[in-house]
Amino acid sequence: MASQLFVIDPIARLNPAKDSSVALMQAAQRAGEQVWVCTLADLSAADLTAAELPGPVAGRGHGTWVTATPVICEPWYGLGEPQRLPLESFAHVWMRKDPPVDEAYLYATHLLELAERQGVRVLNSPAALRAWNEKLSALRWSHLMAPTLVASRVEALAAFTAEHREVVLKPLGGRAGQGVVFASASTPGLRALLELVTAMESLPVMVQAFLPGVSAGDKRILLVDGEPLGAVNRVPSGGEFRSNLAVGGQPEATNLTDQERHICAELAPALKAEGLFFVGIDVIDGRLSEINVTSPTGVREVERLGGIPLADQVIERLLV
Repeated sequence: MASQLFVIDPIARLNPAKDSSVALMQAAQRAGEQVWVCTLADLSAADLTAAELPGPVAGRGHGTWVTATPVICEPWYGLGEPQRLPLESFAHVWMRKDPPVDEAYLYATHLLELAERQGVRVLNSPAALRAWNEKLSALRWSHLMAPTLVASRVEALAAFTAEHREVVLKPLGGRAGQGVVFASASTPGLRALLELVTAMESLPVMVQAFLPGVSAGDKRILLVDGEPLGAVNRVPSGGEFRSNLAVGGQPEATNLTDQERHICAELAPALKAEGLFFVGIDVIDGRLSEINVTSPTGVREVERLGGIPLADQVIERLLV
């Protein structure tokens, strides 16, 4: 039986009704795969002698290991006894730890990259997880985005705001809409706000022209190996301009427009070339907003609202 390892937050914290990692784990089990889980702290690497290395290897080398726990996902989960195993013993390793992308996260990608060099397939590629900041990476396709500036200087940010009148400020390390602020050229204390979000000009932030079309929704599109397999529209509620589900956005069924399919087609070659197998992009009013690569969500909503067995389709693509 082939095995799938999911590097996640502690499993007891996951909500099986909403969590995309749970959906993927359950789909892997339905496909006959054995599912294992671990946290970042369970990853390790060691220098090994030739006698400890598999096969006819001379000299010394390194090995990557994990203390992993087998999981039975139905009806939710049960845990077996933890075992220390080489990462090469898994057919695939899913890096599904939620942000923030902090020191622990970055070091984990380095450990996983060692395993990748030994032939382990890691999803998504550790190097790409480091390189693709979920805000900045979209600038590779700036022609598909709303007018955007990334800067630390208050003067530059204020000038951009004056030009576009209404803007959205985004911290580059934020997630789930956290820290995203609406501002306008007439906002009282605008410069003080810009000083705050840039930590007195020590951190860059992203500022984008506000798209009024966000009131109709912010579409999350899930791409698997570059192909869009499902989407959910997230509509702001309660006077919010943010549509993220974590801040109260309401999910609704949706279909892709021609423009959204065009965006997916433009991104696909780079996603495939850089090992980004499972990606969620955000599109507002036909404009690319973000490219989510760390732990994209939305699987449960697509399955529930669209009647699409998305998690099973993802695992099927992986096992082909």
